[in-house]
Amino acid sequence: MIRFIDAFVNRLALADLGFKRAEPATTGRPGYHRAVLLKLYVYGYLNRIQSSRRLERESHRNVELMWLTERLMPDFKTIADFRRDNKAAIRRVCVEFVGFCRELELFSDALVAIDGSKFKAVNSRDKNFTRHSVKRRMQRLQAHINRYLNRLDAADAEEPELREVTVEELKAKIASMEAQMDELRGREAEVKAHPDQQVSLTDPDARSMAKAGGGSVVGYNVQTAVDSESHLIVAHEVTNATTDRDQLSSMAGQAKEAMERTRLTVTADAGYYKGEEIVACQNNGIKALVPKPETSESKARGRYAKSDFHYDAKQDVYRCPAGEKLTYRFDSQEKGKTLRVYMTDQCRTCPLKDKCTTGNARRIKRWEHEHRLEAAAVQFKKHPEAVRLRKQIAEHPYGTIKHWMGQTHFLMKRLENVKTEMSLHVLAYNMRRAINLRGVPALVAALT
Repeated sequence: MIRFIDAFVNRLALADLGFKRAEPATTGRPGYHRAVLLKLYVYGYLNRIQSSRRLERESHRNVELMWLTERLMPDFKTIADFRRDNKAAIRRVCVEFVGFCRELELFSDALVAIDGSKFKAVNSRDKNFTRHSVKRRMQRLQAHINRYLNRLDAADAEEPELREVTVEELKAKIASMEAQMDELRGREAEVKAHPDQQVSLTDPDARSMAKAGGGSVVGYNVQTAVDSESHLIVAHEVTNATTDRDQLSSMAGQAKEAMERTRLTVTADAGYYKGEEIVACQNNGIKALVPKPETSESKARGRYAKSDFHYDAKQDVYRCPAGEKLTYRFDSQEKGKTLRVYMTDQCRTCPLKDKCTTGNARRIKRWEHEHRLEAAAVQFKKHPEAVRLRKQIAEHPYGTIKHWMGQTHFLMKRLENVKTEMSLHVLAYNMRRAINLRGVPALVAALT
């Protein structure tokens, strides 16, 4: 494997990728070559050694690293500074390897699966504050204060020699908790002023996110686009968006560009469904197979939802469950979208009124691009296996990478640094996958 790492890094034009000090200066003592430090990091992430201190230790005792670095042994500060100072360039190396896999024709033309997963950041839950968590902590702290105040009143009524806790000790505890309450009030003001309505102290870019299996994690939302045949990650992105709804068209576009395809089919779970994202994919020549979730409040309350009304495109009317026509009345603007409003005046005497609406008329709103969403729904019904395939394709890389990362996941703070760390993990995963598919001799021959 180290021969493949050596051949791949030697092929890269490090100066063109943006590595600092890729060309040595004419004055002063020469520093470590950027290729040596890059090989060190690639080897480390392939072998689950992400810490700069551990990489320094391995360079002193690991025979493979001695061969790879030509017996150079940089200290941990030099190793850490290289990753910090070359964030964008390291991310471009990951893109370069995807291009190498494309040259080897490892990508299929069938399907790309898009998925997101939450990765833990260097930020505990105690150091993250949201509106709900601050309110919950204040209520719990106020209950403690009230309990100690009651104990203080009881202690005042007791004889001094019978007291288990002195009045001074109780007053000190109450004062300490009141100071904590003042701190929480300050955090509450910070949360209200923050655009995302939450504050993280250790890593300011980390966010509290709900997990698919329940519970929450303070971390980052990692997006990947995975090829269906090779299971290689063709594109990835690290965000602190708490949901996946706005990520579909961006990830699909990156996958299409990385694979150099004129047309592409992608699949994702229901968490990615958003009308604007589906239309954006269609505009880019991408067919998106995404199931539409049922989010109707009327359906949840036992009444008819919009899906129970049939649209007649020829007459431009909706048919309600009672058979009445809802005709077009006017246009409305909501969140930048133009909606056509359809209504009927027959609701007052309709026997199904209680199951349909609480008002005197039922309204149905239709987006100007609704017909494109309906066409996408028809395409999805023609490929029911897409949901099953998405799990098999997209979730395997996440499980592998999280296993390599260990319990702590990310070691670095701030979004830009985390993006670099994730690129190294994706590069290591793709290298391992390519080696499993083609073998080291064939890959080295292709590089040289």
